[in-house]
Amino acid sequence: MDQTDHPHPHAPPAGGTTGSHAHGQQHPLGIYFKIWALLFVLSIASYMVDWFQVQGLLRWTLIVAFMLLKAGLIVAVFMHMLWERLALLYAIVVPPLLLITLLGIGALEADYTFLTRGTFFAPAAENSTGR
Repeated sequence: MDQTDHPHPHAPPAGGTTGSHAHGQQHPLGIYFKIWALLFVLSIASYMVDWFQVQGLLRWTLIVAFMLLKAGLIVAVFMHMLWERLALLYAIVVPPLLLITLLGIGALEADYTFLTRGTFFAPAAENSTGR
């Protein structure tokens, strides 16, 4: 068996390497500037929640939503997850989503347990005759 019949699996292609293949993926700079601008707008929106003194559940919902959007954009574009294979994307994204789901279910169960505790452990009503 001749070595030239079976090239090394990690060897460069026969024609050599060209510009974009030698240094990995190349993406247009415009997408990075657009994402940067969108991150800037989301940050301003996040600060506006405090500026307009939004309170209660709406405040925290907006803050967390803006935070998750910014984190998702950073991971997708600047960490190049947008261009990765689907299997790698699932391996990185699915476990934290499952963990967040389980934490949410646990929080709902904790609230239910706390709120129903009063039904079963409330002090007995005093007798109106004073005995």
